[in-house]
Amino acid sequence: MAERKRLLVSTELTEAALQLLALKGFDAVTVDEIAAAAGVSKRTFFRYFASKEDVVVQFLTEMGTGMRAALADRPAEEPPSVALLHAVRVPIDTCGEHTDRALRVVQLILRTPALLARFLERQAQWREDLADELAGRLRLDAGTDLYPRLAAGMALTAFDTVLQHWSDAGGADDPAELTDRAFAVLAPALDAVVRKE
Repeated sequence: MAERKRLLVSTELTEAALQLLALKGFDAVTVDEIAAAAGVSKRTFFRYFASKEDVVVQFLTEMGTGMRAALADRPAEEPPSVALLHAVRVPIDTCGEHTDRALRVVQLILRTPALLARFLERQAQWREDLADELAGRLRLDAGTDLYPRLAAGMALTAFDTVLQHWSDAGGADDPAELTDRAFAVLAPALDAVVRKE
């Protein structure tokens, strides 16, 4: 019960923070405003997050966890390009389902240097996680074989390119369709790997 309450409060704080930050801009929002919007005290906010940045970082961490889980769930015999496409489509599909809110959050991250730095920092961890998952799927050594890290990096570059394009276009394009197009370009390179037996 306590864990459920903790998750609810964390979710409320995250939602309130992301809405306010996207609406008003990172520098214009105070922790007091976020706490008030979530219906909690400032002290409660600091029990869950160390700063405004940490709210966004938590959101990004969950995004990365979702990608790795999606990759792990793909059939073992599936080509790497297809498996990685489905992994990247998890956060992209979420963006498409919640276009207005997601677009504001993506634009906030891409236009706020401190948040962009944290986003790139998170992506370094995502790359390692996806590389480890790929290495296991293909029976490769993530520490010595170049393929897993390169493939994960290519998938995340496609992800970044789609987000940037979608953000620049003000959400006019379908992010899922952009992702499919990006992976069509990458597929020959991603699938040129020899699976070890």
